[in-house]
Amino acid sequence: MCIGEVANVSAEITYTSRHSVEVQVNVMSENILTGAKKVTNKATLWYVPLSLKNVNKVLEVPPIQYARKEQEDEGKKRYEEQKLDRLETKQRNGDVILPVINPEPHTVGYSQSSLIHLVGPSDCTLLGFVHGGVTMKLMDEVAGIVAARHCKTNIVTASVDAINFHEKIKKGCVITVSGRMTFTSNKSMEIEVFVDADPFVDEPRERYRAVSAFFTYVSLSKEGKPLPVPQLLTETEDEKRRFEEGKGRYLQTKAKRQAQMQQAAQQ
Repeated sequence: MCIGEVANVSAEITYTSRHSVEVQVNVMSENILTGAKKVTNKATLWYVPLSLKNVNKVLEVPPIQYARKEQEDEGKKRYEEQKLDRLETKQRNGDVILPVINPEPHTVGYSQSSLIHLVGPSDCTLLGFVHGGVTMKLMDEVAGIVAARHCKTNIVTASVDAINFHEKIKKGCVITVSGRMTFTSNKSMEIEVFVDADPFVDEPRERYRAVSAFFTYVSLSKEGKPLPVPQLLTETEDEKRRFEEGKGRYLQTKAKRQAQMQQAAQQ
């Protein structure tokens, strides 16, 4: 989407479980000079309702009515898939990103980046917890810095793979947003981003992992055309393992998109 275009954002509840809601969002841009419209972003968001009196209590969700039984079955499948993804992500929550002295170009250490942010009132909801969108913006900034350091070109976000909010972040926390390159294909890069919260003001609690996600970026020329991405040079066994895991996610996403394109062509 470009400066001067009009954004039309639509959202719809597509599935409910006992304690969560799936919301599918579509963003369409409109060039007001030519009238041309195009879909620029799609996302699936999962929300959990909390009590206003006790923010640690999860409430039950009123069920929605489905037009067809197939819609409910497809929604349940997506629900189970995101639950598995969250469990897999939690297993990586002990990972930390350590500084590297004099790293070589195109290595993980060369492009890894961090950002520190003090959570203020403007970042939070009325209950004093950080808006999800604030955290996502900071994560995208760090991922963009990692991608730009690796490529030294224009870069844009291509997709985000399941931002998982593991714990709430309160007003007054200091958050550290850290990103590192995990995988590169010929024309894309996967960047893993963590958010660690340090409640140093009024809670005697140690730093904890609050959010994690994988961002995919592409490299572009000045004309906006895709450029080849420099191959990531892995040095340690952990980096090689993360590269293979990223390759698996890349191939899985590629296969899913091809299936969706075939399905759309048949309709």
